[in-house]
Amino acid sequence: MMLTRAEIEVKNDGELVEMARANPEHYRFLMERYQDPLLRFVRRITQLPVEDAEDILQETFVKMYRNLNDYDSGMKFSSWAYRIAHNAAVDHLRKINVRPKQVSIEVVDYVKLLPSSVNVADEIAAKDLAEKVSAVMNELPIKYREVLILRFIEDKSYEEIMDILKKPKGSVATLIDRGRKMLVERMQNNQPL
Repeated sequence: MMLTRAEIEVKNDGELVEMARANPEHYRFLMERYQDPLLRFVRRITQLPVEDAEDILQETFVKMYRNLNDYDSGMKFSSWAYRIAHNAAVDHLRKINVRPKQVSIEVVDYVKLLPSSVNVADEIAAKDLAEKVSAVMNELPIKYREVLILRFIEDKSYEEIMDILKKPKGSVATLIDRGRKMLVERMQNNQPL
């Protein structure tokens, strides 16, 4: 049976997983759904060029496919997918054993990390602010950068972040709090890390 694009879009992740388990050709629907968000996530936490991030994404999809039968439907599929992407990214960074390269990645998104009390007068000021936040974010230690990205850029709940990073809620909250304070402090002091 051939499904239309509209029929695929209304299916939830659990239904797509079951379809892929029944017919491996349907795994492509999960890949299509998660390709863009996972690629953005990998680029944000690794700061690698798009080609390297695409390699990590490909590895992520292979691992997801190989372990699809082990996926626990009690967990959100997106948390499971982000967890595998996170692990693949960290493994890649360990393999290359170098500090991540600085690349410009969607700097406008990082403005969400600042407290709402920051008042931006116009588009030029907003762009300058976004570039500054991006530069400071790129210098944060990865443990803070990844939780801030997951929480404020990827809009993940604390529970999802706990599942992705395999950390208790208190640790996640502490990392978010410390990372945000570090970011704001560096922004206020106009200092790089």
